[in-house]
Amino acid sequence: MRASTDYQILEHPFFHILKERQIRTVFQPIISLRNGTVYGYEALSRGPQDSPLHEPELLFDCAEEYGKMWELELLCRSTAIEAVSQLEEPIKLFLNVNPQIMYDEKFRVGFTKEFLNSYHIDPHNIIIEITEKGSVNNVPDFIRIVEHYKKQGYKIAIDDAGAGYSGLNLISDIHPHFLKLDMKLIHGIEKDTMKQALVKSLSEFASLTNISLIAEGIETKAELNKLIDIGVQYGQGFYLQKPDSSILPIRDSVKFDIKEANARKNQLLDRRITDLFICNISTTQKCLTPKIMISQVYDLMEKDKTITGFCITENEYLIGIITRSRLYNFLSGQYGYNLYARKTIDLIMSTEFLQVDYHESVHVVSKLAMARNTEHLYDFISITHDSRYYGIVTVKDLLEKTIQVEVNNARHLNPLSELPGNILIEKRLEACLMEEDEYNILYFDMNNFKAYNDVYGFENGDRCIKNFARIMRNRIHKEKDFIGHIGGDDFMAIVQKCNIEKLCRNIISDFSSALPKFYNQNDLNRGFITTKNRHGVEEDFPLLSIAIACVSSKTYQTVYQLSEDITHLKKACKQKGGSAYLMG
Repeated sequence: MRASTDYQILEHPFFHILKERQIRTVFQPIISLRNGTVYGYEALSRGPQDSPLHEPELLFDCAEEYGKMWELELLCRSTAIEAVSQLEEPIKLFLNVNPQIMYDEKFRVGFTKEFLNSYHIDPHNIIIEITEKGSVNNVPDFIRIVEHYKKQGYKIAIDDAGAGYSGLNLISDIHPHFLKLDMKLIHGIEKDTMKQALVKSLSEFASLTNISLIAEGIETKAELNKLIDIGVQYGQGFYLQKPDSSILPIRDSVKFDIKEANARKNQLLDRRITDLFICNISTTQKCLTPKIMISQVYDLMEKDKTITGFCITENEYLIGIITRSRLYNFLSGQYGYNLYARKTIDLIMSTEFLQVDYHESVHVVSKLAMARNTEHLYDFISITHDSRYYGIVTVKDLLEKTIQVEVNNARHLNPLSELPGNILIEKRLEACLMEEDEYNILYFDMNNFKAYNDVYGFENGDRCIKNFARIMRNRIHKEKDFIGHIGGDDFMAIVQKCNIEKLCRNIISDFSSALPKFYNQNDLNRGFITTKNRHGVEEDFPLLSIAIACVSSKTYQTVYQLSEDITHLKKACKQKGGSAYLMG
């Protein structure tokens, strides 16, 4: 806390800022760490540039000292909303709110739908970010206030998760939509195993409770990569973009870093035989308005016994669900039907339900579904796209798809390299030839691999294959690239148009650099090994090398034609001796 004399000096400039409304709003994007798109923007308030109260921390300290916290927060919030209303396109806006002022009736008036409508802002685009500047004195009242805003369509974020008032008990009680990880936890996380363990635990907790994590204060590429590897969904910080008074596009370099990190993490995910996004197994089902009569809903379910329930929407936004079991529970008993039949469904709908984005993975949704209370374990899952209703997935469909994915992976991934096998290679080649974009198709074959196996044994041969698979993953990792293991020492890759000769040279260089790990010093010095050839005659065989044949997808109409040509090209490449590549 600053000395009182400081506050005496700052009193006049502080009240001048309030009177003249000299608050400036800057925006910092909150970015998806999965694809680099912007989810929303946090509104940050600044005092006048040439004022000692330019920085927000001192500004809010003064407000607390002078008993003007409400007035300052109102000014900051209204300034931010006014700035957003001037934008051509709507954005999702994170607004910082001190929990103490949420009790104030003036705050509630300032967050009515009518107030926001006057600025043409949808409540669904507002995220109330509860800051650590205050404490919660009456937890039950605070929970009721938060629930009030959640029902109005606002989302809730808790800042500095795990610090101050935002303990796990309160997080559990109010079930926010977002948890923001403090920048102290993020700084240097790539080097700190303790921080990594903490964030991994919070990530697992958030995943099981359908909460999104936002990492604050990302300042380096290393921090970004580690957070993506852990599985944190969103991030903000100077490395991604600094706060600015304008809404600026995300730099291409940042998008590239994010996509590259995800490609490395999900090497196998996008090579599987089925798409793992939940939208691919969802069904579009009729949704109901909140004012439909309960008797009408009952009739719909009686007419079609396969219906497990309905989503209740208002202006395309999900506000609740009604399951068959919940409906029948209310209508059962001697007077149940007569009591509820002529009432509207919003009186009995459930507002606590599992809702996921249509681009969430089947794996994650399965974990969320199974983590629910026994009472709701078999309720359907609601799917949204851009926060709007998209469809539903039943638990039956979810389990069947999960089993199918696991079986397909077991059947179609090479157990040694864990890369897609021939069936997946053929499917990817067929898809590649149908696309308008040009791809390079590469065939890799190890020279003298049989001789190596004969001398050093199959265990060391397997080590060589695993090593080459690692080299491929390190060098080929763009979003649309593909690596497959044909079998034995033969591999296939499909690569977006690039400097393909440089790629081939890099792979050959990596392979050559790793060779000393697989030979004894005597064989390395000689540069060959001696063993019997296929005819039983002893022969000297050079050390392992790589032959790479490359053709363009634009040259071919069928996989058969491509396979014929690339096989001939590979044979010609092997005749050159040593590691080499040939372009078709």
